[in-house]
Amino acid sequence: MPMKPVKICLLSLLAVALVASRAPGQVTAQNSANLDAKRDVAAKSGFLVDTNRSFPMIFIVGDSTVHNPGKGERGWGDVIGKNFDTNKIRVENHALGGRSSRTFQTQGWWDKVLNAAKPGDFVLIQMGHNDGGPLDDTNRARGSIRGLGEDTKDIFNPITKQPETVHTYGWYMRKYIADARAKGMTPILCTPIPHCPKDPVKAGDVEKSIYVDMSTAVAKSEKVLFINLNELTMSQYAGKTPQEIKETYFTPADNTHTSFAGAELNAQNVIAGIRALDGCPLRDYLITK
Repeated sequence: MPMKPVKICLLSLLAVALVASRAPGQVTAQNSANLDAKRDVAAKSGFLVDTNRSFPMIFIVGDSTVHNPGKGERGWGDVIGKNFDTNKIRVENHALGGRSSRTFQTQGWWDKVLNAAKPGDFVLIQMGHNDGGPLDDTNRARGSIRGLGEDTKDIFNPITKQPETVHTYGWYMRKYIADARAKGMTPILCTPIPHCPKDPVKAGDVEKSIYVDMSTAVAKSEKVLFINLNELTMSQYAGKTPQEIKETYFTPADNTHTSFAGAELNAQNVIAGIRALDGCPLRDYLITK
């Protein structure tokens, strides 16, 4: 008699295990939870992606200017999903704060995208805001070598406690493109969004940034679909004072991270960039206005 509760408990555990082991049902575009900004929990759990699907996906790769769940803060990838027809396509914002072109790959986040990808999918890529840091500091060790070539540097990574060969920014960006194409995906490269300007912006101004220049050069050399997001957003800052831009589009904390309004502005500029891409099949999934 004393064993009965144990048997019941064991049976319950077996039932739970059986349910958990069942193959997932077909995923539909509408069941995406990716239009909100709470992506960190989803990232750690592997996201909602499933290869048992008949519709294409848009994967978004980037840093905290693309995904930011902080109070009063958002990234453009957090709000862009509503511009697409979710009866035809689903949006997954895999961007994560603090990542560089290097660490998004070396920490395994890019592999999650590739493992979930299928031919016909798309990937929007924006990297550069975190690439300028040290290669091997004890805080983050996330920098890439500034350049486009095949230069490397062997380091001992104090974060992972492992030796690592660090490559150039251009090398990592080319790897995103080559890997995506190898999976049958369509990569679209975006320049990093601009920081809040310190001086008044005139029509035609572009932020002076080596990462804008290098991402542009990579897009040209790899003949990849390209959105100069930095230029598009700067053009909409024209005529506004730095104080107006700061108060409207950025958070009080710094001149990098955007408010809800700033995220919306950048998202709409990504959409405008997609619409302007001749022959880009992703245009077919945009909601017609």
